[in-house]
Amino acid sequence: MNEEAKQVKENQLAELERRREKIIEMGGRERVEAQKKRGKLTARERIDMLLDKGTFQEIGMFAKSRSTAYKEVVADGVITGYGEIDGRRVYIFSQDFTSMGGTLSEIHGKKICSILDSAMKVGCPVIGINDGGGARIQDGVEGLCGYGEMFKRNTWASGVIPQISIIAGPCAGGAVYSPALMDFVFMVKGIAHSFITGPRVIKAVLGEEVSEEELGGAAVVQAKAGVACRSENSEEECFQNVREFLSYLPSNNRGKPPRIDWGDTPDRIDTSLFDIVPANPSKPYDMHKIIERVFDQRKDGKKNCFEIFPKFATNIITCFTRLNGWSVGVVANQPMAKAGCLDIDSCDKASRFIRFCDAFNIPIISLNDVPGYMPGTDQEWGGIIRHGAKTLYAYAEATVPKITLTIRKTYGGSYEGTGGKEEGVDLVFCWPSTELAVMGPEGAAPIIFRKELEKADNPQALLQQKIKEYREEFANPYRAAGDFHIDDVINPAETRPILIRALETIKDKVEDRPKKKHDVMPT
Repeated sequence: MNEEAKQVKENQLAELERRREKIIEMGGRERVEAQKKRGKLTARERIDMLLDKGTFQEIGMFAKSRSTAYKEVVADGVITGYGEIDGRRVYIFSQDFTSMGGTLSEIHGKKICSILDSAMKVGCPVIGINDGGGARIQDGVEGLCGYGEMFKRNTWASGVIPQISIIAGPCAGGAVYSPALMDFVFMVKGIAHSFITGPRVIKAVLGEEVSEEELGGAAVVQAKAGVACRSENSEEECFQNVREFLSYLPSNNRGKPPRIDWGDTPDRIDTSLFDIVPANPSKPYDMHKIIERVFDQRKDGKKNCFEIFPKFATNIITCFTRLNGWSVGVVANQPMAKAGCLDIDSCDKASRFIRFCDAFNIPIISLNDVPGYMPGTDQEWGGIIRHGAKTLYAYAEATVPKITLTIRKTYGGSYEGTGGKEEGVDLVFCWPSTELAVMGPEGAAPIIFRKELEKADNPQALLQQKIKEYREEFANPYRAAGDFHIDDVINPAETRPILIRALETIKDKVEDRPKKKHDVMPT
C-alpha cells in the first residue's frame, strides 16, 4: 500500500473515531451532568450496567432525525443494539434523556421497531429502558406514528418473546403504552414517573392538586395501579433484579427456561412444615413460609422466589422459583391479606401471570388456601364476575404442566378459580388439613340446619355441634378423594419430593386445544 492510500485510510478511520466520540458524548457534558444531578445514570451507563461486560453491539449509532426544526440529535435520542445477560442474547433499547429529553421522533421510533423486529426473528428477549419526554412536538404526527408502529410490534411480540420494560425517568402520555403492552414493567423509586396525564392537566381539568410522585411514582404505580410489577430502590438494584428475573424465563416461546441447580436435594423431608399452618381455619399465616420451605433453597442465602407484583393485590402471591432446578410459576393465596379471598385485582393478577407462564412453557403450581370470592357491593358492581372468570379461563386455557396443592381450605367457586382438576389441572394434592366444600362450616350449618336451630332450646350449642358434624362429614379431603376429584391426600412433610416427582413426570406432556384464530377472554 502506497503512502497516499495509507493516509486516506488513516483519515477515514480518524473520521469514524471522531464521529463515534461525538455520539458517545450524547447530549454533551452539561446535559450529562444535569442527568447525574438528578441521581440518574445515562442511557449508555445503564446498558453497560445491565449487560455482561463487553457484549454490547450498538445498532443505528449514526441514525439521526431528518427534521430541520432543530439541531442534530445524536443517535436520535435512543441507544439500540444487542448483547448478553449471563451469556444469553438479548436485544435492548435505552432512551437518552440528555438528547432532546429522550423524546420520540420518526427515526427514534424506527430504531426501536427494528430492535423488536430482529428480536422476534431470532427469538431473543427485549429489554426497553424508558426515560423520555414523549413524542417530539416538532415532529408532529411522525412521532405519534412511531408510537403506533411500536404498539403494533409489542402486540405481535406478545407470547413470542419476553418483553421487559424498565422505567427510569419520565414516561407520560402515549409513551406509557409501549411498556403497558410489554410483559413486565420495572420502575425505579425516586426518579421514575408514569401517568397518562400529568399533575398540571389534572389541576386544569379537575381542579385536583397532586404531585408527580403521588400520581405516578414507582411505589404508587405498583401498589395502587398494578401497572409496575416491581418498584426498585435504585437503578443498580433494578438491573440486578432484571438479570435474575431473566434466569427463570426461556428466550422465546419455542424453548424452555434454563434448569439451574441451587444445590438443594430433591428428597428433602420437612417434618415441621405442617406446624406453619394453624389448626384454626380462621387464623392467618404467611404463605411465603411455605414457599420458602417447599421449593429449592439457595446456598447463597438469597430468597428462593422472585415475586411479581409483591405490593399489589397482596391477597395472592405470584412468583417464580425452582423445583429441583426447574423454573416454575407459583400462584398462592395469602391468608395474611384479606384472608386470601379472591377479589377483582387478585383475579387480574393471577390470570395474567398464568397466561404468561403458559405462553413461555413454565409449569404452574398453585398453593391454595382460599375462603372464596370477596363479598360486597364494590366487588359486585366492579365486575368480580367477569374478573373472576379470567382465572377460570386462564387455568382451562393453559397447556403447560399444572399442579395444585390445597393446604387448608377451598370453598365455593374459588375451588375452580384456584386450579381445580376439572379446569384441566394435571395433578391435584391436598394436605389432611384441607376443607373442600361449597362454603365453610360456619356458613353452611346455619343454612342446612335452620329449622332444627329454630326449634332448639339452646340454638347456639346445637349450632356448634352441627358445625362440628358438617366439618367431619363434608369439609375434609377424603370425600373429594373418594370421588376422584383430587389425586392424593399427602403427608405435608413429604410435599417437596411429591411435587418434584409429579413435575418430572408431566414436564414433557403434550396437550392440544381446539384450533382458533385467537381467544376472546373475559374483559
